Amino acid sequence: MEIEIVRGDITDQSVDAIVNAANSSLLGGGGVDGAIHRVGGPAILAECRRIRAERYPDGLPAGQAVSTTAGRLDARWVIHTVGPVFAKTNDRSAELVSAYRESLRLAAGLGAKSIAFPAISAGVYGWPMHDAARIAVSTVHDVGGVELARFVLFSDAALAEFAAEAARISAERESPKHERRRVEG
Repeated sequence: MEIEIVRGDITDQSVDAIVNAANSSLLGGGGVDGAIHRVGGPAILAECRRIRAERYPDGLPAGQAVSTTAGRLDARWVIHTVGPVFAKTNDRSAELVSAYRESLRLAAGLGAKSIAFPAISAGVYGWPMHDAARIAVSTVHDVGGVELARFVLFSDAALAEFAAEAARISAERESPKHERRRVEG
């Protein structure tokens, strides 16, 4: 699987699936969520309302993912996932891993070959960017399921953190020690 890290607007991406860092209501909001709903148009909101009515009346739990049409976005699907709110006193990293993993599983199940991710939970949910990058890049690398995973980041600082993490993982996985472990394990 190829992993790309770019700075840009996720609503401008031409991929099979765009991941929305949604809130549990699935009804739009600020940041990435609001932008996807605005640019994608009312068809996304209509499907989100149907999903809420039929499957998640109390909202989508953190770490889970659902798909809708992409509306006017240059994609086939939007995959909505809810990342956890960061808390210093409660390790919720498993939920963040799950948000990426479930998004990839859903994309693969839909037949998507390419997917664009934002930095889930690293905006208003307060996840420290360095840790968000570590979790995101390592999870996507380990889970796979698509041909191309692109992280579309909103700032130079986020871009630098994700690029550094991708380089670290690439170097680690290409090291002789890792090769030995992979062959033996």
